[in-house]
Amino acid sequence: MTGFIWDYFKDDRFLFPLFFTAKVTAVTTLLQLVFGVLLAKYLSQKPSPLRSATDLVITLPLVFPPIALGFLLLLILGKGGPVGVLLDHFLGVRIIFTFWGVVIASFIAGLPLIVKPVQAAIQGTALSLMEASYTLGKSEWQTFFHVVLPSIKRTIISGLSLAFGRSLGEVGMTLMLGGNIVGKTNTLSLEIYNAVFSGEFDRAMALAAVLGLISAGVFISFKKSSA
Repeated sequence: MTGFIWDYFKDDRFLFPLFFTAKVTAVTTLLQLVFGVLLAKYLSQKPSPLRSATDLVITLPLVFPPIALGFLLLLILGKGGPVGVLLDHFLGVRIIFTFWGVVIASFIAGLPLIVKPVQAAIQGTALSLMEASYTLGKSEWQTFFHVVLPSIKRTIISGLSLAFGRSLGEVGMTLMLGGNIVGKTNTLSLEIYNAVFSGEFDRAMALAAVLGLISAGVFISFKKSSA
């Protein structure tokens, strides 16, 4: 199997989506770690209408079809969308059919898988530790960084592993925001579709094998962090 996969490393149609996906997931994972933990902290506090709305938006990718969600994001971030118009007018930045469009799709797809477990961990295990820290005169952010985060480290790692795996396999939103442009925005998952569509089943199998190996690594990481 290894030799079979290795044969395709001479093919740019195999190499580009591989390295492009690695670049996307590296940026996405960093963003999910930072924003996932901060959003979990925000949602774990006293309920409010704004927090409820934020929770709904974050959870949406779990219950809404990715292709439909991608279409909504296309309307918002596209050239004629409210956010797309502002970014283009003031910053000269276009999101759709670019690297950042793919990053946004991957980020949104995996975000709830890190936010929800970390939120639950903060509301549960870490709550008593936070109260004890406050009685010792520590500030909210001192408590969060020095008490809360170390106590839920395993939850963060396992949640991030799941978010990484979900982002890695994202297709629907990526197709809408990235466009599946060969040599520009085609990820490994989209390239499997391209290979099957063109009848190159061996190449599709090799791409799927690479994704399978990466997914197995994520699963092992998840099991170790949960042990």
